[in-house]
Amino acid sequence: MPMPVEALEACLREAFPDAEIEIQDLAGDGDHYRARIASDAFKGLPRVRQHQLVYAALGGRMGGELHALALETRPLT
Repeated sequence: MPMPVEALEACLREAFPDAEIEIQDLAGDGDHYRARIASDAFKGLPRVRQHQLVYAALGGRMGGELHALALETRPLT
């Protein structure tokens, strides 16, 4: 079953309450998203670590409810 955009955003907001989050459904199927996330949690971290934090926040939903997620992460400015 696909992951609704509201559920994806709720997971991300719970993990990154200070974040600016923009989510786009790339295929219209609730299965392929692009997420742009800016958070203080990413300050000083390399991009790969930023992405690891996002995947951890999704709690194993990648590959199941969520098939593909294109990530753009950065610290808040």
